Amino acid sequence: MEVQVSYPLKTGYAIVTLITTASLFGCGLILNSTPRQVLEVVSYLTGVMETSAQAQAVTGAPSVRMTTCVVKVADADEITQRSPAIFLYQEQAMTSNPQKPYRQRFLQISPSADGQKVESATFVPPNLRALVNFCSQPESERLVTIEDIGDYRCSVFLQPAGSQYIGQTQPEGCPANYKGAVTITNRITLDAQSMETFDRGYDQKGNQIWGAEDQSYQYQRIDLNAAQ
Repeated sequence: MEVQVSYPLKTGYAIVTLITTASLFGCGLILNSTPRQVLEVVSYLTGVMETSAQAQAVTGAPSVRMTTCVVKVADADEITQRSPAIFLYQEQAMTSNPQKPYRQRFLQISPSADGQKVESATFVPPNLRALVNFCSQPESERLVTIEDIGDYRCSVFLQPAGSQYIGQTQPEGCPANYKGAVTITNRITLDAQSMETFDRGYDQKGNQIWGAEDQSYQYQRIDLNAAQ
């Protein structure tokens, strides 16, 4: 979501300044001095989204659940201060088997280096099994360390466009080692109720071997409490 770099510390770039107070657009956190666009992207990402409506409408389309929540990094003070950031945990699973995610990652949401975009940086944790259904834990127990976050993999840079955020990986994609792909690319459109992604994996010859083809993955926000 594979190149090994020292990104977890984002040396000279970012610090997580998580302060639990009132409410960050319903996710229970607010960050002092954090740019509004970072907070907005976090509010759009957190919660539960599914492609179930698309799966019902399009033959062969997968029904996937994506669950995302804010986490607190216990040793965040080890990160060099420059721009504030928020860490999220995210996992994807088939809606038919939500207790068995097939993709798990941490996201670091922060201002881009030029201050014009929001960077969503992906990290792959070393101990996936320990994090299964991590978002089901109470907020006070969603505490991790820098070591738990794992290695940096890729970034998507989101640009505000009206009520949406639109972004993509760098044109050449990101190094990967996932389901046979050595490179991945992604293009995202995100708003308060939905997310559209063109997530694709490519082999060493540049051939696409998995992911979106002509049609994107279309996630819609759902309320699990209302569905029960």
